[in-house]
Amino acid sequence: MQPTQASRLSRRDTLAGMCALGVATWLQGDKRTSPVAPRTLLIVQLAGGNDGLSMVVPHGDDGYHSVRPNLRHSAETVLALDDYRGLHPALKRLREVYASGSLALVEGVGYPNPIRSHFQSFDVWHAGDPRGRSVPEGWVGRFADAAFPADTNPNLIVHVGGTPPYSLHSASHPPAAFVTPAGYRWAGDKDEQEAYANAGMEGAISKDREGKEKAKSQPTEGSSLDFLRKVLSDGQASSGAIRRAAARYQTPVAYPDEAFATTMRHVAALVNGGLGTRVFSAELGGFDTHTDQKNRHDQLMRRLDGALGALLEDLQRTEAGKQVVVMVFSEFGRRVKENGSRGTDHGVAAPMFVMGAPVKGGLYGKHPSLTDLDDGDLSHTTDFRSVYGSLLESWFGVPHERVLGKRFELIDLV
Repeated sequence: MQPTQASRLSRRDTLAGMCALGVATWLQGDKRTSPVAPRTLLIVQLAGGNDGLSMVVPHGDDGYHSVRPNLRHSAETVLALDDYRGLHPALKRLREVYASGSLALVEGVGYPNPIRSHFQSFDVWHAGDPRGRSVPEGWVGRFADAAFPADTNPNLIVHVGGTPPYSLHSASHPPAAFVTPAGYRWAGDKDEQEAYANAGMEGAISKDREGKEKAKSQPTEGSSLDFLRKVLSDGQASSGAIRRAAARYQTPVAYPDEAFATTMRHVAALVNGGLGTRVFSAELGGFDTHTDQKNRHDQLMRRLDGALGALLEDLQRTEAGKQVVVMVFSEFGRRVKENGSRGTDHGVAAPMFVMGAPVKGGLYGKHPSLTDLDDGDLSHTTDFRSVYGSLLESWFGVPHERVLGKRFELIDLV
């Protein structure tokens, strides 16, 4: 079954995170800055288990053609990268990005002792740790703690979509999340709205010496609770800033008329909106192709190419856009041999894409063997945390072991 999301963050979780952020910032002092064209990461999640052998096709391998009689792409139709591999025929714009030197293709990405459950594997990727959700925060949340400990920008991390993934979970840097900027309004349930209205009141009612109830005075200027109320107010202000940035955005680049492309246009608008966001997150679902994979995956590749192709073209127009790196991943790949329903079942290793003006394009890692299999699956040749760690170190200047808990072999991606 196709997962809808790998995590659940309630509005109460977000409010609690904002409260924790407010108290921590009150203790440290408000050091918020608005850097011009900050270095930014966009994480795109291909949910459902993308078939890597259909995205990066080993067209020069006879074994590939023999085990996929219905799903295979021929050497004549793929967009060749070399004599062995090529991109899916629909990835025409991304092939141009690769040719320009701005797309890094990392092959055979996975992790030891792989899990073939969508949700559990997502948890590993989102935590950046095989323990999954037993790790208190997601890897992006830990990154924000390490890189921006005193930054109170409520738009520091933004998810454009439904429920934010666990990777963004953070007590001190909760993500802003919305499906469309125009519909983004900060709102809580009844209890949260009352807490917001009464923040800093220390209880709305007290008694005088005669036992009569009377309203207590407002908090004094500069008190901790007054500051906390200001932080909560920032949550509402952030939604206004996002709506304005999206509404004002104009671009000559034509995006396809479909949902994921619209999401990418929103990201471009917010990148150029001066919000100070350092990490964006988005998702394209539908990759759980157990049946009728050829038609379904072909359509997904067309959507991916149209949306990311337009986004990358758009980002190249501006200085802010040139400071964006795009990372594309899926929770796992799929099995080498096609099944009886002309699809593929859950597998292990798959390629990752890293794209953008700062990226050193080319092939990285090693394509997994199609004959030396692990119970019918590709064996991973690159740990996904090597990609995370490489971006943490070379793009953001954060020692990756501070976020990932230990050192991994790094890749010269940017």
